[in-house]
Amino acid sequence: MAAAGICTAVIVGQFESLLVASLVGWDATAAVYLAWSWLVIARLDSAATARIAVRQDPKRALADTLLLTACVASLLAVALVVGFSGSKSGVSKAVHVALGVVSVLLSWMVVHTVFTTRYARLYYTGPDGGIDFNQRTPPCYADFAYVAFTVGITFQVSDTNLSTREMRATVLRHSLVSYLFGAVIIAGTINLIASLP
Repeated sequence: MAAAGICTAVIVGQFESLLVASLVGWDATAAVYLAWSWLVIARLDSAATARIAVRQDPKRALADTLLLTACVASLLAVALVVGFSGSKSGVSKAVHVALGVVSVLLSWMVVHTVFTTRYARLYYTGPDGGIDFNQRTPPCYADFAYVAFTVGITFQVSDTNLSTREMRATVLRHSLVSYLFGAVIIAGTINLIASLP
């Protein structure tokens, strides 16, 4: 995963600035992480989710580093779009704008994918789960993705109940990161629109 990003950044660095190369490297890393994660977890049933959740979630330090990198990459994407697109024109401007948009989108997806796996791990390693899904069958990754992306989009849980302190603290962190993403995306969009001729 990191190797794909580093190799991509080195190759792009031969032709573009360090900022652009770093951003493209991050995009490659994020794309590989997302593809690998969702190919593994997307179709798992409840029993397989329980088995894999305990061993698949990255250690907390790695997950936090991944989240921080996603946040920084999205901020760099906005800076790239707003800062460089004003001095560019034609195809070059369109490529920089597209790169910024793709970087923010990939970073946003990584954040919620990391929290999907974190919620699954907390649920299956905790004494009573921590989330009431209002269903009789144990949850699978799709259920945890529902919670993660709902928090990511609305900054709240919708029709699930949180029942442990650790789960509530994790949802709070997730909501704050999601709010930061939302604020950056809105600010970047406003600046991008304002810079258009």
